[in-house]
Amino acid sequence: MIKGFLFHIGRYILLMRQVFKKPEKQSIFIRQIMVEVDNLGVDSVGIVAFLSTFMGAVLCIQTAFNIDTPLIPLYTIGFVTRQSVVLEFSPTIISLILAGKVGSRVASELGTMRVTEQIDAIEIIGINPATYLIFPKIVAAVIVNPILILMSMIMAILGGWMAGIFTGLVASSEYVYGIKAFFESYDIVYAMIKTVVFAFLIVSISGYHGFYTKGGAFEVGTSSTKGVVHSSIAIIVFNLILTNLLLS
Repeated sequence: MIKGFLFHIGRYILLMRQVFKKPEKQSIFIRQIMVEVDNLGVDSVGIVAFLSTFMGAVLCIQTAFNIDTPLIPLYTIGFVTRQSVVLEFSPTIISLILAGKVGSRVASELGTMRVTEQIDAIEIIGINPATYLIFPKIVAAVIVNPILILMSMIMAILGGWMAGIFTGLVASSEYVYGIKAFFESYDIVYAMIKTVVFAFLIVSISGYHGFYTKGGAFEVGTSSTKGVVHSSIAIIVFNLILTNLLLS
């Protein structure tokens, strides 16, 4: 098991060395980035907005019901909702959701290209397939994922505000005051650093599994599953590491 793990780590590192080589044609590379921004980012806006709005509402309601003493001011609801969303929910939970959506797409796309020998054809004509196929996806994810996470933060806080107003659990003024109370801009920086790292992990790990797919349609599905599972595990592990490094 350890031998197999070390084999995959070594092959992953070697693939990343190939991925980050200079592209053959800059114009094609830039065009591919624009295509991947649309495929990996724009297509995810709906699911991110929907989940963020309802999770923000749930966070607000749960916080309100757990405050059962008048000694705790009501603006704490807005404060706790904001902190939960900014520090953990949006950068980590949404990234896990994107690992399922984006990761499976990347792995299945590259896996299909491998089993149909399209990657071999690209290699034969003298183009580095790792750079051509994976690098634009990584760049696009690193660019667009922070935008998605910022949108998620806004939607979640807005969802919490709407839940507080409609249920009567907290007044609008109290909730808004809690959102603004004790705010530190470093919290946003911390969330963006995590988001960029997670974006890289999602695409690179899923791309690795897709790139080295062998067999047929069944193996493509297996590679897609492995890409999602392993990128999700990497997100959880690096979440702990980054939290310890950046907040300690």
